[in-house]
Amino acid sequence: MRIIYARFFILICFLSATSNAESFLDRAEIRAYFDELSQSNGFSKKYLEEIFSNHKPNLKILELMSRPAEKRLEWHEYRKILVDERRVSLGLRFWEDNLKALEDAERVFGVSPEVIVAIIGVETRYGKIMGSFLVVQALATLAFDFPSRADFFRKELTNYLILTRSQNLDPLSLKGSYAGAMGYGQFMPSSYQAYAVDFDGDGFKDIWNNKADAIGSVANYFSEHGWQGDGPVIVRGYKQIGSETSIKANVSLKPSILAGELKKEGIDSSLADSTEVALFLMQADGGEEYWLGLNDFYVITRYNHSSMYALAVYQLSQELREKRLELLK
Repeated sequence: MRIIYARFFILICFLSATSNAESFLDRAEIRAYFDELSQSNGFSKKYLEEIFSNHKPNLKILELMSRPAEKRLEWHEYRKILVDERRVSLGLRFWEDNLKALEDAERVFGVSPEVIVAIIGVETRYGKIMGSFLVVQALATLAFDFPSRADFFRKELTNYLILTRSQNLDPLSLKGSYAGAMGYGQFMPSSYQAYAVDFDGDGFKDIWNNKADAIGSVANYFSEHGWQGDGPVIVRGYKQIGSETSIKANVSLKPSILAGELKKEGIDSSLADSTEVALFLMQADGGEEYWLGLNDFYVITRYNHSSMYALAVYQLSQELREKRLELLK
């Protein structure tokens, strides 16, 4: 409890200090960053000054980064937010409206439509909620006022400036999440650079307004991260009555334990003993649930490094698949 109060006190002090922060242009570290960008990527300092003028750290962003849903909610609470009837209904409509692009994505990248639809549904409710924060301000805030991940966000800020220049986009025009994620699939700038595709061939990788490009880009992301699509993604594990296991759950997202080893430790499943899995323990409405994640579950966690996020995406995808099959009967 003392640790919690201490962290809260530190955050309050930091936010109080930042509330009176000067604009980005008045800070020495920003000026040094401009020098770096000018030398390494050929940006003019005048251009950078125009982008960052009239902006300062956004306190709301720092507050939101300090309490992500994945860290403050139990699984049963988290699931209710992301796997609900409304999201399924909207997802079925999105699937039907974008059927050709989804079928093409499955053919080209090997990722099934329900998974792509589920990702876009969880990320932005099918494009209805793409974020209201200026991307450049969000990334700059986190790059220079969020010390624990400053290096990551500074790289993302650089990638953002490079991609907006290469795509002839106004860096002050794009809005996204409080973490700087963009478009239907909420790509970070580095993900856009690495995985976004021009899926309809119009010469522009438009993940903001072009649903075909967004669908193809999500599918490409999964494909490049090793999506297999030919077996189970995650299965329930069942603890044998009276058994005690020495294997800890929620340690790793990557499969590294044999299902046979878990069976010896008192956790049964439908998998062959030689199957590599990761073990998760979730707090459901009815109590604790064991889950065994396989390769494709790990791939989902490459999109968001949270087992709850990945399980929500998977369960939403299954709901979508089952409902669509019912409609096609």
